[in-house]
Amino acid sequence: MKVWFITGASRGFGLEIARKVLDGGDAVVATARDPRTVHDALPEGGDRLLAVPLDVTVEEQARQAVDAAMERFGRIDVLVNNAGRGLLGAVEEASADEVRAVFETNVFGLLAVTRAVLPVMRRQRAGRVINISSVGGFSAGTGWGVYAGTKFAVEGLSESLRAELLPLGILTTVVEPGVFSTDFLDPSSLHRAGQAIADYAETAGRTRRWAEESNHAQEGDPVKAAEAIVTLAAMADPPSRLQLGADSVERVQAKLDLVAEELTQWRELALSTAHNGGTGF
Repeated sequence: MKVWFITGASRGFGLEIARKVLDGGDAVVATARDPRTVHDALPEGGDRLLAVPLDVTVEEQARQAVDAAMERFGRIDVLVNNAGRGLLGAVEEASADEVRAVFETNVFGLLAVTRAVLPVMRRQRAGRVINISSVGGFSAGTGWGVYAGTKFAVEGLSESLRAELLPLGILTTVVEPGVFSTDFLDPSSLHRAGQAIADYAETAGRTRRWAEESNHAQEGDPVKAAEAIVTLAAMADPPSRLQLGADSVERVQAKLDLVAEELTQWRELALSTAHNGGTGF
């Protein structure tokens, strides 16, 4: 029986992953700001479910949650850093406080939980770290600049973690979902920048309107996403990145094509910066 530690497990991807894991016979440490919401959502969990309070922005709570997991189950095999929040608005529209709040959860919160769990996995010389990013962590769009900034950070952290942890028997993957019919576009998860500047009406403003019209109508199925993530956790040689959803695959491919095109177009200028006219190689 594997033991999963899942943040943000009371709804959305976190809840569906927890449900799939329990259905498969594994144990789940499900964290949420209010653990009662986890018990309400997963009444079938029984002894294999431990719901613990966790605000990921409070590092001491992360350590306490890991201590509780170890006391109950004695190990942690899979960490899913799923807790997060969104911010919608043009980069200029977002205040410093709004930017700070989303970075506190999506980046510093992920780091706090990871720091709490990794000593356990290092002692075990085994484990999986699955960081839930977004296609926006690979290809940013209008209105999502600050949110994408947090997910770009998650992608960079995950790449380094993969290299650092692999020799210790710990495997790391960052997951890049596209749009899925979760609660992400609800005001409780997706915050809007308090300022709206008219000059951005057809860029970030259009994205705001899309979010209002698309809430709970996104094409991605979170149950199938959970199944894919459980499959990922069982792979002997998992990828460094996993895209979820056709829209994610298309956006990643378009970004790769653009980068390749620009690299070719500007290669001569890029290589002109070495001393004595050399190539730098």
